[in-house]
Amino acid sequence: MEIWRKNLYSIWISQFVAMAGMSMVIPFLPFYIRELGITDLHELEFWSGIVFSGPFILSFILTPVWGMLGDRFGKKTMVLRAIFGLAVSQLLIGFSADVYQLFIFRMIQGGISGFIASSLALVSSGTPKEKSGYAIGILQTSISSGTVIGPFIGGIISDMTSYRTVFFITSAMCIVSGMLVMLIVKEPPKQESAKLYTLKENYRYVFSKSFLLMSMLSILFLQISITVAQPVFALFVESITTGTEYLSTLTGAIFATLGVFSVISSPWWGKRNDTKSFKKNIIIAVSGAGVAYCLHSLIFNPFMMFPVRALLGLFVGGIIPVLYANINKNIDDSRKSGVMGIASSFTLLGNLLGPLICTALLIKIEIRYIFLIAGIMMFVNAFLIYVKVKDIPERKETFLKNPEPFNK
Repeated sequence: MEIWRKNLYSIWISQFVAMAGMSMVIPFLPFYIRELGITDLHELEFWSGIVFSGPFILSFILTPVWGMLGDRFGKKTMVLRAIFGLAVSQLLIGFSADVYQLFIFRMIQGGISGFIASSLALVSSGTPKEKSGYAIGILQTSISSGTVIGPFIGGIISDMTSYRTVFFITSAMCIVSGMLVMLIVKEPPKQESAKLYTLKENYRYVFSKSFLLMSMLSILFLQISITVAQPVFALFVESITTGTEYLSTLTGAIFATLGVFSVISSPWWGKRNDTKSFKKNIIIAVSGAGVAYCLHSLIFNPFMMFPVRALLGLFVGGIIPVLYANINKNIDDSRKSGVMGIASSFTLLGNLLGPLICTALLIKIEIRYIFLIAGIMMFVNAFLIYVKVKDIPERKETFLKNPEPFNK
């Protein structure tokens, strides 16, 4: 088997294990915060947004640094650092005594982890350009499929034991994932003549190329749209559910539905991006996600959430992977980790700002209208992409022969 395929499939398994563990608790963070003593609804909404943002404060700053170090010291090393760092942080979160410790440990998680960005850089650097859309689409399915099974299992474990137990299990799963990477994954071959770029040079490169800059801004605003409703998703499900028995299990099942349909759609979007117009793909995906988010605000029965989350999953599976694949095709291998690290930092900035915007909006509006705002933000994003983003990948073959004109 080719090295890039072996790495792709090994990282897929490893990332699936890690994401399944991580997603076991993410949908239930508001319930865990309540368990730590925050019982007032307004305080709970506030802390849900703050705690959700916690990991992204430090990771936004450090992810490009880890990407630069990956170019210098090896991408496999960065993957191992990230996955074992995630294991440590989850263990600490499980021992949180109050919401302040929870917030601090979530910040530590963001500072020392970054597994998705590291694994993306490793896979993309060793994958032929003509297969990059496929590889990134496949890798995205590990995230999506992990979010399929994780919330459902996490809900069952939470209802049967406690939320703390879920964190401890997540830590153990991350250790297993790290061992798999250590034993199987091979470092992509380095180009001996390739120049190693500093963090400052990588940022200057991104900001000097209009195509890359617009792609980064698109990632930022789309990620804000995706994450703005996440902190209160569990509370929204609780608000439309009669009774609280097995609430965590129900919430996990609804949350996982998005992952199921993201798994189905991500490879399709990835292959489509290798042969079809990037601009057309991303506008369809973003607009479809906007419709799905708007439908959330019209639901008053938890079981009606399943088809709406399914619709959202079909389109979300084609947003970030399409953008990442497009960036990957249009940068030199020598800048792969550095530029992908910056792209990940824009994703993380969106993950940071989305929950904070949610916290601010909840001062004035009800939870359900957060989803309507998320949908409107998606439509605005689609319009801006239509107006501002150039469809460079339509000239992919020309780019491979002479990339310089398209990097302006």
